[in-house]
Amino acid sequence: MVNEESRGEKRLGMRTKENSLVSIIMTGLFAAIIYLGVWVLRIPVPALVGRPFIHFGNTLTAVAILYLGYRNGMLAGIIGLGGFDLLNGYAATSWLTMLEVVVVASVLTAVYKGMHYQDSKRNIIILGIIAGVTKIFTTYCVSIVEALMVGTSLNVALVSSFVSLPATVINSISTAICTPILYFAVRDVAKRIVRRTA
Repeated sequence: MVNEESRGEKRLGMRTKENSLVSIIMTGLFAAIIYLGVWVLRIPVPALVGRPFIHFGNTLTAVAILYLGYRNGMLAGIIGLGGFDLLNGYAATSWLTMLEVVVVASVLTAVYKGMHYQDSKRNIIILGIIAGVTKIFTTYCVSIVEALMVGTSLNVALVSSFVSLPATVINSISTAICTPILYFAVRDVAKRIVRRTA
């Protein structure tokens, strides 16, 4: 129990130093990695609403939120995912992507705080699943808004948005599986770097 508490305190330390040079550099690094995670691996999926595709941006955003904390993780996600949208033909709906990041960051941070920032395997797996489920909900809502923006009636928007969810479900499953794996990889690499510099 003591070991788990000390881990939580160490993680909390990174969260309370949001304005340190290391935190700012890590935020920029995560934003770039998130952008590349969408840009490099992008598999388009046919849908009635929008132009969805399978990518790892959501997974990397969840890892950034868990590792950097609410503010910096959210900023990395907004810059990475929102920046991708702005630069790759999705500018009209980039604000919706940024809003999704805010919702996912808020949900993940609230649950993680309820877990007292204990980054046990069980907790991080639960948080990965929560990130995936939250993403399904937010993407469904975004698809409805996108359909309404182009003049579709509400009933048609509700149905077509639901039918367009397969890419989101695949992204959410990959988020649930890959978030814990990547989180622990990032955490362990960071620990090794800190030990070498100490």
